[in-house]
Amino acid sequence: QVQLVESGGGAVQAGGSLRLSCAASGLTFSVYTMGWFRQAPGKERDFVAAISWNGGSTYTADSVKGRFTISRDNAKNTVYLQMNSLKPEDTAVYYCAKHNYRYSSVSFRTGDYDYWGQGTQVTVSS
Repeated sequence: QVQLVESGGGAVQAGGSLRLSCAASGLTFSVYTMGWFRQAPGKERDFVAAISWNGGSTYTADSVKGRFTISRDNAKNTVYLQMNSLKPEDTAVYYCAKHNYRYSSVSFRTGDYDYWGQGTQVTVSS
């Protein structure tokens, strides 16, 4: 079965950096667009970034543009989220997700993703 396992979260001070990883198994990773989302306490799950199946296209939320970078290594079945210049408002549980369909374009809609990881906590202090 499909499994997505996030890692790399933690506690950092404002201005710091973290690199999240999401290791995928049970699927042909290289044909699926992958996304990162986040959810802060009491808020809805929000889109962060997505990357197309071949890495040729990315889409990043305005709130993190210029600070966060999504990438993938299809040989390692892993998608990454490099987070720089972190702010307290970036504090959330971060989730990776697999798109519903093969060879799809990038999407910001949570409904376009069918499998989700368990999440990793990122806490940014001021």
